Amino acid sequence: MPFPVQMLHLWRKTGGCVTDMLSYREAAVYGEKKLAEAGVEEARLDARLLLEQVCNTQRQELYLHPDRLLSAEEEKLYSEFLERRSGREPLQYILGKQFFFGEEYAVSPAVLIPRADTECLVEKALSFGVEGKQVLDLCTGSGCILFSVLKRAKGSSGVGTDLSKEALEQAEKNREKLQVDAKLYYGDLFEALPEELKGSFDFLLSNPPYIPSGEIEELMPEVSRFEPRMALDGGADGLELYRRIAGGAGEWLKSGGRILLEIGSTQAEELAALLEAAGFSETEVIKDHAGLDRVVCAIYTR
Repeated sequence: MPFPVQMLHLWRKTGGCVTDMLSYREAAVYGEKKLAEAGVEEARLDARLLLEQVCNTQRQELYLHPDRLLSAEEEKLYSEFLERRSGREPLQYILGKQFFFGEEYAVSPAVLIPRADTECLVEKALSFGVEGKQVLDLCTGSGCILFSVLKRAKGSSGVGTDLSKEALEQAEKNREKLQVDAKLYYGDLFEALPEELKGSFDFLLSNPPYIPSGEIEELMPEVSRFEPRMALDGGADGLELYRRIAGGAGEWLKSGGRILLEIGSTQAEELAALLEAAGFSETEVIKDHAGLDRVVCAIYTR
């Protein structure tokens, strides 16, 4: 039996046989308890979302049909999901999806999980008017930044690059689902791009790795143990990728093109200096919904 002896038992007659089965309500209560004991912060919510995934149900099912019985297959899968989440594997990797800017994105351990903080980068880009523009997204991961912009900007098109082939597989799934005009290239930042695209982009967007190498192990286990280190590690001071992006961006942006980069909350001043040294001006720092510095944007003028 996939659940411990503490669970309540529900008996019913099925085809003349007595079968021990678990109700929807009992499964939710048990899941919350197990995840809470493992130190999962949102234990109740995560247990419910895992149960909904297993049973292919919606939130109201728990309230409308609490005595609905789980099949043996559902019990087994729910138990496996709870074990994974108790081991602090991110909920999004177990479910294989994450919502971002109103859309559902396919995710896997190959990509950084899209976060609400990053939505302010999308909002700021859209505020500049992206309709009919060409957009470049470096370190695209799931494609959530690029595709969210293109989905809402009529006549726009874009390019995403990533050094992980597995990440680009997830991005391609999302591109097909959202039906946006985008091309994806495998490679290291600008090295992935065809030469003919130089000087063609109106916007350069990126959420590059920016965690200092020595601080990664101090992060929550969901991040430090499960999210791809390639998408986290920004080198000794966290600015390694920013230096490369700032140094190369001018070749690929049109004159007057804009750059928008997500940052760690303490990196705005240093990044602004890097951009200004590389020929950018009108630098602006955008705060996230928690009031922390989150995006630096600037204009490139030849």
